[in-house]
Amino acid sequence: MTAAAVFAAVFIALYVAHSVGDHWVQTSHQAAHKGENDRTPGQSSRAGRIACTLHVIGLTITKGIALAAVVLVLDLPVTVIGVVAGLGVDAASHWWADRRSTLAWLAKVTGKTEFLSLGTPAHAAHPVTAEGTYAPTLGTGAYALDQSFHHLFLGVAALLIAAL
Repeated sequence: MTAAAVFAAVFIALYVAHSVGDHWVQTSHQAAHKGENDRTPGQSSRAGRIACTLHVIGLTITKGIALAAVVLVLDLPVTVIGVVAGLGVDAASHWWADRRSTLAWLAKVTGKTEFLSLGTPAHAAHPVTAEGTYAPTLGTGAYALDQSFHHLFLGVAALLIAAL
């Protein structure tokens, strides 16, 4: 089996597991608190780090299960070191981005601050209800940048797993 085929199969497994782990496995508490930091009144950096860590653990377990199934069913030639390196880089990058202030910083230094606020009350053209109040939506710039960042590192992880 070619490394390209292994990369493709691994990437698909990680991509599917990422979606499941980020949206079904992650608890509402983790989602609400993983970005907390000491700069926001009433929030705790420690509580935020714990929530984010628990989210990434659940996410990585989900990816590990999906990857193991694909490797076993398709008899993919992967190594333990490749899997550990790939899932490790993915987990570390996911934790970094999900602390929220870090991804906001990256958006700022790359000129994406306006896009980051798209769909939120901070954006001038935010969605509103018929009564004129904010209408929450998953279609935010922050969500798009978050998922795009994670997809980049799913590709890096798949490449490491296929190549090592």
